[in-house]
Amino acid sequence: MVNIVERAFDIGAANNLASSGLPNILARVLAARGIRETAQLDVTLARLIPPERLTNANAMAVLLADAIAKQKTLLVVGDYDCDGATATAVAMRALKCMGAKVDYLVPNRFEYGYGLTPEIVMLAAQQNPDIIITVDNGIASVEGVAKANALGIKVLVTDHHLPGDETPAASCMVNPNQRGCDFPSKNLAGVGVIFYVMLALRAELRTRGAFTESSEPNLTELLDIVALGTVADLVKLDENNRILVEQGLRRIRAGKGCAAIRALMKLAGRDPTKANAQDLGFSVGPRLNAAGRLDDMSLGIACLISDDEAAVQTMAQRLHAMNLERRSIEADMQEAANIALLDVDVKDRFSLSIFEPDWHQGVIGILASRVKEQYHRPVIAFARGNDGTLKGSGRSINGLHLRDALDLVSKRHPELILKFGGHAMAAGLTIPEKGLEKFRQVFEEVSASLLTPADLDAVIETDGSLGAHEVDWHVALALDHQVWGQGFPPPLFGDAFIVKLQKVVGDRHLKLSLQKLDDDSGRLIDAIYFQQQDFLPQKVHVVYALQTNEFNGRQQVQLNIRHCVPLE
Repeated sequence: MVNIVERAFDIGAANNLASSGLPNILARVLAARGIRETAQLDVTLARLIPPERLTNANAMAVLLADAIAKQKTLLVVGDYDCDGATATAVAMRALKCMGAKVDYLVPNRFEYGYGLTPEIVMLAAQQNPDIIITVDNGIASVEGVAKANALGIKVLVTDHHLPGDETPAASCMVNPNQRGCDFPSKNLAGVGVIFYVMLALRAELRTRGAFTESSEPNLTELLDIVALGTVADLVKLDENNRILVEQGLRRIRAGKGCAAIRALMKLAGRDPTKANAQDLGFSVGPRLNAAGRLDDMSLGIACLISDDEAAVQTMAQRLHAMNLERRSIEADMQEAANIALLDVDVKDRFSLSIFEPDWHQGVIGILASRVKEQYHRPVIAFARGNDGTLKGSGRSINGLHLRDALDLVSKRHPELILKFGGHAMAAGLTIPEKGLEKFRQVFEEVSASLLTPADLDAVIETDGSLGAHEVDWHVALALDHQVWGQGFPPPLFGDAFIVKLQKVVGDRHLKLSLQKLDDDSGRLIDAIYFQQQDFLPQKVHVVYALQTNEFNGRQQVQLNIRHCVPLE
């Protein structure tokens, strides 16, 4: 069941914003997201939370500055997703321009799994590093850090994931979510954390007189990469993250973005001069992620750190081809999941744990997300790992903190989960293959204890109705100019329409002309309903996003329909 509800908003805040010059509809939308004054919309870098507020950032900067002065060998060990790739790229670019002797290593997810494991440390040791710097991982790498320490390799951890009961004995750890850190924004992505450390390092080197005025590195040049990783990792876009993302987007729109992002945007058919957060999340991110899902993220990192336009074009084309392959694999897996779930009475279940022997390890996270969206239940999709294990990737719904739920499973039945980690809405785990049925049963019991039947009803939040005069190019443009994303959702509206014309385009999308039911002017509004082939009844209530659409030099608004309910 889908419940459509209208977001509440503070009328006083909306009036205050409108009186500052914002369009009424934008003021209403922003007030519903906790914005009370225009100062909260200031995305200048001066409003960034200072690096010294991030616990241990200055201490790590001192260690890195000492290492650079002594020409110690640094090795960045990243994660294999978009956040990990961008974090690695930021570390590589920043450290090199600050004189460090640095290289990187990214684990192949199929051979080594996630994090700084003892196996990864042994692989890293072949490069004889003096210091390992983790990005987007490490807070749970107790055994890996211990192995590095035993080998005489210092470990500096930069991460943003939640810590477990035990933390590693690293030389220094920077993580806004570690115990004792009072950094005001707990929502930095891994790339945001390493960017902050690099800001602290530059400040430390500045105090040591390492730069002349002309040679001090301009770290704002990395903000397009920071923006990409922040959006792609689906962290909450609080005020601090919105500054990072908006500043990165401005660089891309001004033609100052790195060659990789520009190339990937163009391959996705997106115009870099009009880049928005959705372009990063739905066009660039998936193409970069494809390398880590199907092969090795080193290709994506190499693309991000290269300034050779010809080389970047070649690598971007390979990433684009990988993404097409990923989409094909995903479609086959989705079909298999749908068939398997035909035999499951989903409405009586609080969770779904699904597995097919031929599923691809690198795509199960996307599959879990798709199935969760379809059935609105926590979903864990499994694929075969090594040595009789299953690798799982889970996605959750509001009401169930996935990592905490897995922790409960592990505490009640320690033999069921070999390892796990993650966030409230997404997590990964490894289980013995022979324990799948038992895990499915226990995870269902835990989910049932944490969720209510009402939690299993999907909820679509809208920002209310738009008047006929508000379905306007300038209103759509004002909405487009904001940074929307996780925790700061793009606006959706709900209204009743008469369907005047409709046709299927591209074999799978519905193109429509609609008239507002309460508009007697007869004005028709263009609309698109993606992945919808069945015609709609004459009168419908639709939930939609208001978008700008330019075609053949003509500027017009278009409704992007997200949900439709027939009207009597």
